Amino acid sequence: MPQPHRTADRLGMIGLPAPIAELASRRWDAIVIGAGHNGLTCAAYLARAGKRVLVLEARKRVGGACTLDDMWPGYRISPCAYLVGLLHERVIRELDLIGHGFEFIPATAGMFVPFDDGSSLQLGEDDARCEAEIRRLRPADLAGWRGFCDVKRRLRDALRPPGDADLWLDPNPTREDIERRLQGDDEARSLLFDWSMVEFVERFFDDERLQMAYLGQGVIGTNASPHDPGTASIHFHHNSGRMEGVAGMWGYVKGGMGMVSFILCDVAREAGAVVATDVEVARIVPGRGVELAGGERIDAPVVVSNADPRVTLRLLGDAADPDWSAQVRSVPIVGCTVKLNVALRALPNFTARPGPLMEHHFGQINTPLSKAEWQTAFESARSGRLPERLWTELYFQTVHDPGVAPEGVQTMSVFAQYVPYAFDEGNWETRRDEVTQLALASIGRYAPNILDAVIAVETLGPPDIEKKVGLTGGHIFQGECLPASMWERRLTARTPMKGLYLCGACTHPGGSVIAVNGRNAAMEILTGVLQSQEMRKWAIT
Repeated sequence: MPQPHRTADRLGMIGLPAPIAELASRRWDAIVIGAGHNGLTCAAYLARAGKRVLVLEARKRVGGACTLDDMWPGYRISPCAYLVGLLHERVIRELDLIGHGFEFIPATAGMFVPFDDGSSLQLGEDDARCEAEIRRLRPADLAGWRGFCDVKRRLRDALRPPGDADLWLDPNPTREDIERRLQGDDEARSLLFDWSMVEFVERFFDDERLQMAYLGQGVIGTNASPHDPGTASIHFHHNSGRMEGVAGMWGYVKGGMGMVSFILCDVAREAGAVVATDVEVARIVPGRGVELAGGERIDAPVVVSNADPRVTLRLLGDAADPDWSAQVRSVPIVGCTVKLNVALRALPNFTARPGPLMEHHFGQINTPLSKAEWQTAFESARSGRLPERLWTELYFQTVHDPGVAPEGVQTMSVFAQYVPYAFDEGNWETRRDEVTQLALASIGRYAPNILDAVIAVETLGPPDIEKKVGLTGGHIFQGECLPASMWERRLTARTPMKGLYLCGACTHPGGSVIAVNGRNAAMEILTGVLQSQEMRKWAIT
């Protein structure tokens, strides 16, 4: 029988399990800083291996960027993370997330894109229907679309085959490892390391609308233009999962994305980990433990940071290794995305395919930009200015899961780019309404009813994400995931500081709700502590 959602019942606000003085008096094997999904995953594995684990979260609620909030009465909103597609099957299985209430709702409707000329494209998970859509839009691009999908499949199968050979389970895969896997496949290598998203779509498609449909998929959460080298790898990264065994599948979590973290918290606590919220760590003392903002010290030989690397560096102070510090500072970490959480009287009614509840509302919807508009928008945001319009990606949790909002109301998650971290004039407090209206107008270009449908909206720019979640620069992946910062160039779980490990999105295999970052860190710790392959296997059974 599934365990009760003890963490979910309190929307992650679980408080202190004991007074700070009592926690400080106990013996701990490991302290995890940050109760985001990776920190909780790491804690669960360590606790299941018999380690005494304490998780300290500075905010009142667990989950970090993957949580739930009751920002309006009767709503359960995932304020930042909104969809799952890369959550590792190994973590799902080993920690029995399904037995603890995890329920995945696949978004089989795929991606819908309306265009300015009134045409549109619906690319779902059924290949035959996708081919019919391509044939209707531009028959000559059908072969190109097959090639576009095939190179992603070859790269996924080479790097991420099902089972133990998945390179996401390798703590630090090298370029040589990857080259061996690719066996001279130049297209796959170029997709992973070289192509811009513009190069990728132009290589396979002639129709500009089909090119535009995919451009945003190459810069999700990335402070780069789709014209920039390496951005095609961002699309591959987000297309490399196998949710429920289906390659590239994304979907919704029953109850909202925060349920992933809440369930992981339950699993960790059932295994014996202690999780405390509203406890701020002020300093990491390598090899000894942590000091709290209140001055208390809690000792442990191992400290695992789920905080982003800049925060970890700040917590280390003079104890940070100089070379490691330089590597951390070299990773770009300024965000460029804005997230809108919207309550609606009605779903957006798209002129290209009108109707109150259509197939496209069950998947994701992109409002496109041309190649020139993408570049101009990027340059504007980098200069502190808003672009004329935004690329937006829209999701509707209530279409699949109406229980997260009052009856008859819909919720819409809007993920949009590009916005400045800092404006050349004014700031996010003075210009938030302007950003909100720009995002809604960008959607209204294709769905004219949207402004009248809005009941309430929360708009989170990069500084808001930084403050709300603790992510430096408001960067949703704890730093860029472009090729220059991936694979063997990504920060590793092991650090040069005694007893200090990282487990967040800054480590391999990168950002998104993956959880395997936390598992990988736990395996590294257990390997070092237990010194035995036999014991390492025991730790995860």
